[in-house]
Amino acid sequence: MISHGKDIKVFSGNANPKLAEEICKLMGTKLGEAEVGTFSDGEIFVSLYETVRGSDVFVVQSTCTPVNNNLMELLIMIDALKRASAGRITAVIPYYGYARQDRKAKARDPITAKLVANMLTAAGADRVLTMDLHASQIQGFFDIPVDNMLGNPLFTRYYMSKFDEKLFNHDEFCVVSPDVGSVARSRTFAAKVHMGLAIVDKRRQRANMCEVMNIIGDVEGKTCILFDDIVDTAGSLCNAAEAIKTIGKAKAVYACASHGVLSGNATQRIEDSCIEELMVLNTIPLPADYTGKKIHQLDASPIFAKAITRIYNETSISSLF
Repeated sequence: MISHGKDIKVFSGNANPKLAEEICKLMGTKLGEAEVGTFSDGEIFVSLYETVRGSDVFVVQSTCTPVNNNLMELLIMIDALKRASAGRITAVIPYYGYARQDRKAKARDPITAKLVANMLTAAGADRVLTMDLHASQIQGFFDIPVDNMLGNPLFTRYYMSKFDEKLFNHDEFCVVSPDVGSVARSRTFAAKVHMGLAIVDKRRQRANMCEVMNIIGDVEGKTCILFDDIVDTAGSLCNAAEAIKTIGKAKAVYACASHGVLSGNATQRIEDSCIEELMVLNTIPLPADYTGKKIHQLDASPIFAKAITRIYNETSISSLF
């Protein structure tokens, strides 16, 4: 690392301390000493046990379950750092929650992604580092720099290695977008792994419920990879996989997504589905009680470690995209 008069410090909330530790390990530094806990009534408190005056500080905190607690932890940590005269504060948010409400889909809807952006800025964040925002335009909700890292290189390397011997015949494989909204990211991924693209056309009845209609593209006899950014209840993913197998007559179905929210009985739904394997990134920890065999994680810490190092050194991070 170059020296520009500031030292670098990395802190973590309670959302994903293991990821923060892995990032620090790769950077050759230690996790900052701090305590983030709650009073008896549930109010969050933050105590910093080392000086941050003039430091370049990075706070690693995904806004995953429990979403509101983790968001408040992040905001309070930023406020504490600001009041302790940190030189610059970067909110490292591997999973940016509330991103699914990014526009007014119907009358009187909130735009919560913008509200959270305002809260982060008001708390004192100087920039944001995140991964695979649900909607790329959320970057424009901020008046501070936002770096939106991409997780698809990790999936590209994984599947190119997994299917290496068979990839000589690309016609045997197909990337499938589980809905129309994910077509752009699925197309980019398909181009990187040199596979064709298909789309599952569905009609959503209400939140977390959907009805699969038909499949656009040829998946018959092919090994398919469902590609999405978020797996929440896994209803959409499992329904899409079932449609690919039964309607499209696919040979096998794999799935991958950047963020494994996995709420409710999502893990059991995936275990009971026709999906051979679900790969997610470790932007969100797997549920502590998960004992199944189908869900696995890829490590995103190298990307964040490189991005943080380059931000600190004030060098370009464009190659990481």
